Amino acid sequence: MTTPSVSAAVPASNARIPRQIPYIIGNEGCERFSFYGMRNILTVFLVSSLLAYLPESERAGAAKDVFHTFVIGVYFFPLLGGWIADRFFGKYHTIFWLSLVYCVGQGCLALFVDNKLGFYGGLFLIALGSGGIKPCVAAFVGDQFDQSNKHLAKVVFDAFYWIINFGSFFASLLMPIFLKQLGPAIAFGVPGVLMFISTVILWLGRRKYVMVPPAPSNPHSFLRVARTALAAGVSGRVLAGLGLVLAIAAFAKIGSFGFVISACVALVAVIGFGGAGVWIQLERARGTHPDEAVDGVRAVLRVLVLFFLVTPFWSLFDQKASTWILQADLMSKPHWFQSSQMQALNPLLVMLLIPLNNLVVYPALRRFGFEPTPLRRMGAGIAFAGLSWIVVGGMQLVLDGGHVFSITWQVLPYALLTLGEVLVSATGLEFAYSQAPQAMKGAILSFWSLSVTIGNLWVLVVNAGVRSPTVTHVIGSTGFGVTAFQMFFFAIFAFAAAAAFGLYALRYKMADHYRKS
Repeated sequence: MTTPSVSAAVPASNARIPRQIPYIIGNEGCERFSFYGMRNILTVFLVSSLLAYLPESERAGAAKDVFHTFVIGVYFFPLLGGWIADRFFGKYHTIFWLSLVYCVGQGCLALFVDNKLGFYGGLFLIALGSGGIKPCVAAFVGDQFDQSNKHLAKVVFDAFYWIINFGSFFASLLMPIFLKQLGPAIAFGVPGVLMFISTVILWLGRRKYVMVPPAPSNPHSFLRVARTALAAGVSGRVLAGLGLVLAIAAFAKIGSFGFVISACVALVAVIGFGGAGVWIQLERARGTHPDEAVDGVRAVLRVLVLFFLVTPFWSLFDQKASTWILQADLMSKPHWFQSSQMQALNPLLVMLLIPLNNLVVYPALRRFGFEPTPLRRMGAGIAFAGLSWIVVGGMQLVLDGGHVFSITWQVLPYALLTLGEVLVSATGLEFAYSQAPQAMKGAILSFWSLSVTIGNLWVLVVNAGVRSPTVTHVIGSTGFGVTAFQMFFFAIFAFAAAAAFGLYALRYKMADHYRKS
């Protein structure tokens, strides 16, 4: 898999945004309203209704576990969706059929608000559908471009991310009201209707899309090159074997940690140690496989290191829909305002920050001789997320001291976290697509989504850890409450990741894998 030169193809001066893009953007806007509409009321619904059988002191922790387990599923199933799209059905057909599964899942939430098994079954189907289409949609956008108009792809990826937040804004604003005023069946039913509309919009554009066919069976695929490299020496096999042993050990602790934590830790161990084994022995695969295949595997592994360093960002970001809502419940607010409505601030800020960055901030930085490259933006974004958690940690200390203050103070950490999101997430979509060899588009974007799964895994691990009497005693000796301690811990976690990301990015060489004209 050769890496085309960035200067090899000159973009056409009269290039236009492909006419099929509005169908994909419209589809995504409705789907995101559907997803965030149900997600942003999930924690509140769990605490107030579905988990009412638990003692009140345990509901918040149980709701956080359910929420982050669901998010783990949403960002794990891209592995399946990306593989199916790349190898069997292509991106469009994978998106369409999994969207129908998604619709059924949303229907289950509305029908089973009083039935824990039925409701959790709906969450599983939504995780499968939403997660399965996630890598395919972003890659499908990229497929509509070639070398002649690839310079417009950034505009569309930004528009893509903008419409995601447009849907999220109205969902975050309206769904808490629907939940309170109309009940959970209606509140979960409306997102189901929007998901059906999303699927119809996608179907209407079916004759206009560029359909990149799934890749045929390749004797020099990523997995086959990796297997050859592992088999070529003792060191790689030892590392891969160590990863397998750790995975088995994780499952042996399933009774202590639960299936989700054990399975995710096992997956991280296999990918991490197996990838390290491939990395150190990859040159031994030359001869058995062509140089471009070996170089392609090296490129993918280099990208996966960056993805792993982004995982702490997702640990912080996704807790705005759990930990931050629970904190907001302790603050003073108007009687008509729901804590979960603060979630609307995030997409609103995104819609403002994306054009502000593109039209004002980035040009200004360039005039001062500083190029805001994708990797520089992503590293800064992780650091801004850490800073936001320093702020919420400080606010938690005040609340723990018995001083109640206005929920409007949460605007500051939301602004910092959202700036981090724009720098990491919006940039990461385009970065992941551009760095992926053609046959690996869906798969590598699924690894980008897997970084969110691992980020939420850290949340579950930390939550499980603070339930230990020993850990609770140590935290108590610091003078902090458990929640405040966790907040500062996650902030330090993010700062460490930002530093490691910056150091690694200094040696990273950008590639250009857009489709040829």
